[in-house]
Amino acid sequence: MTNPQMDYAALAAQWRAERETTLKASRVELLAQLRALGISEVAVEYEGYGDSGNVEDVTVQPAEVKLPEPLATEVGDFAWSLAYHHHPGFENNEGGYGTLTWDIAADSITLDHADRYVECSHSYDEGL
Repeated sequence: MTNPQMDYAALAAQWRAERETTLKASRVELLAQLRALGISEVAVEYEGYGDSGNVEDVTVQPAEVKLPEPLATEVGDFAWSLAYHHHPGFENNEGGYGTLTWDIAADSITLDHADRYVECSHSYDEGL
């Protein structure tokens, strides 16, 4: 008989590895396209809460370069996927938000992420 926890752990590890492979491939493809446009930096702001979320803004430097569609959507999807890979479930409940900044020349990504939560302080006193 197999242990369901071991099966789940193996499946979760497989999914993580598959996501990493997909993210790496997307990164390589997007990097080439962004460099070809002369873009030096991409910043993507995202937010999630209440079991949903979306990319709020995608900006590039230099500002005079326009990021064409569908490339802007692809960059936003990549940023969302990378944030989700590092902070799975951040769109649930109070959610989370952040900014992904990608230095295109150095191919270096910074992920500035925050998770929201509700804090509750409870006390119960009886028979005082």
